[in-house]
Amino acid sequence: MKLTQKTIEQLAEHLENAELQAHDVVKITDEHPEMDWDDAYAIQNEILRRKLARGNRVVGLKAGLTSHAKMKQMGVETPCFGFLVDYFSVPDGGEIKIKELIHPKVEPEIAFVLKRALKGPGCHIGAVLAATDFVMPGIEIIDSRYRDFKFDLKSVIADNCSSSRFVLGGQAVPVGQLDLRTLGVVMEKNGEAVAIGAGAAVLGHPAAAIAMLANHLGARGEEIPAGTMILSGGVTEAVAVGAGDHVNLRIQALGGVSCRFI
Repeated sequence: MKLTQKTIEQLAEHLENAELQAHDVVKITDEHPEMDWDDAYAIQNEILRRKLARGNRVVGLKAGLTSHAKMKQMGVETPCFGFLVDYFSVPDGGEIKIKELIHPKVEPEIAFVLKRALKGPGCHIGAVLAATDFVMPGIEIIDSRYRDFKFDLKSVIADNCSSSRFVLGGQAVPVGQLDLRTLGVVMEKNGEAVAIGAGAAVLGHPAAAIAMLANHLGARGEEIPAGTMILSGGVTEAVAVGAGDHVNLRIQALGGVSCRFI
């Protein structure tokens, strides 16, 4: 780590205030180019500590940058990971207030819910599938706090991987009945298809993102607890939304989920 604890705390407050007050900031590596990966996750963890101290609770985890092309573009070999707290959760069909966000975008996701804990190192797709209770469709609303959605990977990790809201719905389906790689995904905005893909777009198999998360946490002596919900990463590119937009996601065999922006 290159940053002092005081600087980590200051940057966490800076980024969380940007989220809570819905205003953008420049990426933090502009002023702190010496930041390393441990610093980035330390800032994210400090944001989580602040939220827990305020009475929020963790309701899930997420993986981001889960396409091989995006990782190559960013010069990394693993996705980034973040946390989801209670007020991020929006009911299926629910409304999301644009004024609470900066420049939101939506991503179609396959959400995993575990029946057994997962811990790395050495976690693989087979272990993930064996530990998964069911999967279901989810819409993640990402909202980077950085101006014009411009950031580097260390800055976005510190910013909790652009987490802001998510919606779960559809059907809870055991993974034994599915080939997650071939599940067709269609996301519509205002009745028009804006994103089409298949589960394999996430690292070749969505469960690979969960395995990488388990190995990431395992390197820090942590595990993914049983019962955890995990968003495995965007199946397609993110799509910008604004007030008045209605988003509907359908995933083959899993049903649909929707939300509206007001």
